[in-house]
Amino acid sequence: MTDLSHIVKAYDVRGVVPTDWDEPLAELFGAAFVETTGADAIVIGHDMRPSSPGLSRSFARGAAARGADVTEIGLCSTDELYYASGALNLPGAMFTASHNPARYNGIKMCRAGAAPVGQDTGLAQIRELVERWSTQGAPDPVAATGAVTQRDVLGDYAAHLRSLVDLSGIRPLKVVVDAGNGMGGHTVPTVFEGLPLELDALYFELDGSFPNHEANPLDPKNIVDLQARVRETGADLGLAFDGDADRCFVVDENGDPVSPSAITALVAARELAKHPGATVIHNCITSWSVPEVVKENGGTPARTRVGHSFIKEEMARTGAIFGGEHSAHYYFRDFWNADTGMLAALHVLAALGGQDGPLSQLVAQYDRYAASGEINSTVDDQTGRLAAIKATYEGRPGITLDELDGLTVTADDWWFNVRPSNTEPLLRLNAEARDAETVERVRDEVLAIIRG
Repeated sequence: MTDLSHIVKAYDVRGVVPTDWDEPLAELFGAAFVETTGADAIVIGHDMRPSSPGLSRSFARGAAARGADVTEIGLCSTDELYYASGALNLPGAMFTASHNPARYNGIKMCRAGAAPVGQDTGLAQIRELVERWSTQGAPDPVAATGAVTQRDVLGDYAAHLRSLVDLSGIRPLKVVVDAGNGMGGHTVPTVFEGLPLELDALYFELDGSFPNHEANPLDPKNIVDLQARVRETGADLGLAFDGDADRCFVVDENGDPVSPSAITALVAARELAKHPGATVIHNCITSWSVPEVVKENGGTPARTRVGHSFIKEEMARTGAIFGGEHSAHYYFRDFWNADTGMLAALHVLAALGGQDGPLSQLVAQYDRYAASGEINSTVDDQTGRLAAIKATYEGRPGITLDELDGLTVTADDWWFNVRPSNTEPLLRLNAEARDAETVERVRDEVLAIIRG
């Protein structure tokens, strides 16, 4: 039997095309998706990568062969696909490899209402069917195959986002947006249309070869052009989107990066003003400032593991209004608990445009601690290194440990988390403290254990 463990990850399908997977395999994934979900209709979208249209069409063909009607929305961002899944109440599939290099592609799948499909919610069964069918052959098409139709939802998506944030009274703003040749170049003009924004567009040409830089704004080298343009032009802020435009990264008027934790806290405060006393989700790597701000604004913070399936499950369980991650993923109850960087960007524009001060001043109240950022170390023995860290800190006075996600060690004036990567032989370290000197000391002490 074919083994697809190298491309079926914890939350999605991802690999090199055509080495790891191709259009015939995409067709089997389409059939298996319908078989697993029991759907009689689905919606499909794709990004600008050269392989995306063909893979998407093949998936649609496989789904239709199992009797499902297919609505193709064509070029879209991942959160636009989530919008379509929510608004049409259909299971969905998005063809994208997000910020990965051009030779990669993947499938992000969801159930109706943008509910996540991960290993425990259907992805393992989908993989099992595709592995079996790729060896034994796909089942014969059903008697009544589904119809495939096209539909443009970009305008409806933009209108829905705009209905969730009051931008009517904002002052004019100059905004630089770096789309990284990804899907932000497709969605931003429509979402921003008619707002009092002077838009300076960087790399809006859709190009899945990413000729200017990787479409991963969390890597500092990929926002250098955005920072320079903001400083050169005196813009009020800069926004950078990743390849499938579901994550948004913000820089202030000085070109300095704004921590995703600060954005999480800012949006949380705004959402709690509309929904007093509500729950806000944050993962275990976001800053201490996030639960502090949530409590200060009368809300209830809830801490969870890293990863969109965990966040979405916890939001559904608690009825949370909002959730944020250190990786610039932002989740909204009003958006079917799905992540949308575009909606977070609109909140930032509304907050900035609703007062007279600069962005750096506005976010200072939400950015209270010194942080290391995420530091990756290649290790042969993840389990052994984690055990060594635990042994070092366990039993120290005033120190608490928890293993919600990797290992989190907390003291009065600092904390750190070490997590193994799901897909690579890496340990990821994040540390935070009340001052830069302390965070450097903690960082170096932990790295010495990790790297032996």
